[in-house]
Amino acid sequence: MIDIVEHGEVRELRLRRPPANALSADLISVLRRAVTAAPREGVRAMVLSGSPGMFSAGLDVPQLLTLDRTGMNAVWREFYQLLGALGSSPIPIAAAVAGHAPAGGTVLAIFCDWRIAAEGNWKLGLNEVQVGLRLPPVIYAALRRLVGTRNAEQLAVTGRILSPQQALTMGLVDEVVAQELVLPRAVAWCEELLKLPRFAMEGTRADARADLAEICDKAMVDEVDLVADQWWNEETQSVLRGLAAKLKK
Repeated sequence: MIDIVEHGEVRELRLRRPPANALSADLISVLRRAVTAAPREGVRAMVLSGSPGMFSAGLDVPQLLTLDRTGMNAVWREFYQLLGALGSSPIPIAAAVAGHAPAGGTVLAIFCDWRIAAEGNWKLGLNEVQVGLRLPPVIYAALRRLVGTRNAEQLAVTGRILSPQQALTMGLVDEVVAQELVLPRAVAWCEELLKLPRFAMEGTRADARADLAEICDKAMVDEVDLVADQWWNEETQSVLRGLAAKLKK
C-alpha cells in the first residue's frame, strides 16, 4: 500500500492503494509505521506523495463502516498516532499533493512541514462536516495553526472545498506548481533544508513545531476516545451510509 522511493537522504512514501488512496485501517497503520521508521533508519527528510491526480480521498468510509465499535475505536487511535507521528517527526516532511486531497487527504498534508499542490481542477479541503463528521479538535487546532483563526473557522464549519489556487490564497498549501513538478519540487524543498547547518536547523525546527507536537500528545490523552464515540452518532452514521451507497454506484 506504500511504495518507498529513495532520493538520496530524502525518502518518498508514496501511497499506493488505487483508485483513490483511501485511508483504510491497514493503510493508516502501514503509513504510521513508515513515518516513524524513517528517522531510525538514517533518513533525514521525507516526502509524502500519492499518484498523479489523486493524493488521497481521505478515510475509506465504506470499508470503515464494516467495522464494529471495538475495531473502529482502534482505527481512530491508530489515526491519531499517525497524526502525532507526522506532527512530531524529528525530520522534515513535505506533502507532494499532485491531485485531489479532500478530507483525510488534506489532514495528512496539514500535519506535514510544507505542502506543494498541483495546478489544475483538483479538490482540497476539510469537508468532514458535509459528510456528517464533526471535525476532530486535533485537526481543527492544526488547521488554525496553519491558516489562522478566521480562515480555519470558515473552512472547518462549512466544509468548503477549494481549488489549489484558493488553497494557496488561504494558506492551506504553500506552493502551486505544474503537476509534473510537484514531486521534484517537494524533494528539492527537503534538500534545501538539508543544506543548512544540521544542529541549527533541526533544533530550530523542533522549537517551531513544539506546539503542534504538544497538540498531538494532548489529543491522544484527552480526545481520541470521545471522537471515536462520535463516529457512532445516529446522524453521522446515516450520512456516512448514504455517502457509502453513492460511492458504490
